[in-house]
Amino acid sequence: MGNRQEPSKQFMQPTAIERIFNRLFGFIVRLGFGQKDNYMLEVQGRKTGRTYSTPVYVLEQNGTKYIVAPRGYTQWVRNVLSSGEAQLVKGRRREKIELQAIADNEKPEILKAYLDRYKTTVQRYFPVNAGSPVAAFQPLAAQYPIFKVMTLD
Repeated sequence: MGNRQEPSKQFMQPTAIERIFNRLFGFIVRLGFGQKDNYMLEVQGRKTGRTYSTPVYVLEQNGTKYIVAPRGYTQWVRNVLSSGEAQLVKGRRREKIELQAIADNEKPEILKAYLDRYKTTVQRYFPVNAGSPVAAFQPLAAQYPIFKVMTLD
């Protein structure tokens, strides 16, 4: 009915303050500063063809890199699902990547690791607390897109 989305495909819109912070933080990351796992993710728009960017954490777990979308199915997620490709940018380093969506049954362990590691900045996007058992993330898996990062360069 109307423009309603199914619950698992919804996302949290950033507030005006969060948009300003993301731009400022993105500028800092583009200069090459920030934690070792902070990057700017550049994705081509599926409708416009424009390049859009957003700051992300790249989580490394068991030798595999992942990008989690804590806000849900945002526009950058939809663009990635459309193309499967993006670029990670930090300072002068630019890395062309392929992003492969992770199945819901594989997400709980990754979500737990992501929240436990980045709780200071992402706890507000999760209805469970950092440190919760993996089982607490199972009912949430469909709400949070996760992508496996594979280098193309």
